[in-house]
Amino acid sequence: MKTWSDPDLMPATMLAMRLHAPGERLRAERVPVPQPGPGQVLIEVAACGVCRTDLHVVDGDLSEGRYPLIPGHEIVGRVVKGGARFAAGARVGVPWLGWTCGACEYCASARENLCPQARFTGYTLDGGYAEYAVADERFCFALPERYADAEAAPLLCAGLIGYRCYAFAGEARTLGLYGFGAAAHLLAQLAKAEGRKVFAFTRTSDFQGQEFARQCGADWAGGSDEAPPEPLDAAIIFAPVGALVPRALAAVKSGGRVVCGGIHMSDIPSFAYALLWGERQVRSVANLTRADGEAFMRLAAATPLRAATRSYPLAQANEALADLREGRLEGAAVLLTGV
Repeated sequence: MKTWSDPDLMPATMLAMRLHAPGERLRAERVPVPQPGPGQVLIEVAACGVCRTDLHVVDGDLSEGRYPLIPGHEIVGRVVKGGARFAAGARVGVPWLGWTCGACEYCASARENLCPQARFTGYTLDGGYAEYAVADERFCFALPERYADAEAAPLLCAGLIGYRCYAFAGEARTLGLYGFGAAAHLLAQLAKAEGRKVFAFTRTSDFQGQEFARQCGADWAGGSDEAPPEPLDAAIIFAPVGALVPRALAAVKSGGRVVCGGIHMSDIPSFAYALLWGERQVRSVANLTRADGEAFMRLAAATPLRAATRSYPLAQANEALADLREGRLEGAAVLLTGV
């Protein structure tokens, strides 16, 4: 509707896809357009990415949400009612981390991603599966102009969390990516642009996914039950499968790192200490910081990443979630408003 260019067109209500209880389908409902409070901006949503974390929220794997809830934390849109940072009409992105206290030991030590009072977009705050959203403007990002709205949406979680995982992988010359979806397909391109070797691991016999990985620059692609052609300096696990941790440990060389990038993972099975010995490390990645976001957006502006997306009308959010759950996507699903 482009109310960002003509606020007089602002409707009283909006379409939103809302979750009323874990495990239920989202319901398409007309609800009042939210009004921004102090420090917030009102955004007319153009696109919102569909992330695996959304699946964990909808399926009840993450249990601290409040209901009814509007999911979605890869929001791209234009400011309708501006604040101090962003004027009306500015294109912005809204990520998972939506608010922190600013006073705890974590916030005071550049680790706001671990703030115990943090609030999260599309989980403890309403998100972007709607025509409008409000957000704390301190946690919004300006987006590189080279990406259209649908292409920019996956940058806001797949890109940001992938980047934080990548930073914890260190100066890995050989990098393994377990689970080749929205995050891995962006990260593979970034790693190749920086001269690294990329080895992609998919579900067993997912030959289409392996071909997609090679198209994104992977030097090798195979099943997660296979050994890479050479030992890895680091591995990043994006698939929420705990059994991949010992497999990744077996694939990394002494001194190597295994980084678990998901917010939820099935139980990790017991494994022999010999897999960890040799100063190998296993660590998780939790959320993101605003500094991560700013650093990644600079890289995304300088590196022409190809974001593979499949677009769905907002009202088809349940179909998009189902396609993600069943592994029917290459890249990322994105919901579009106004279509």
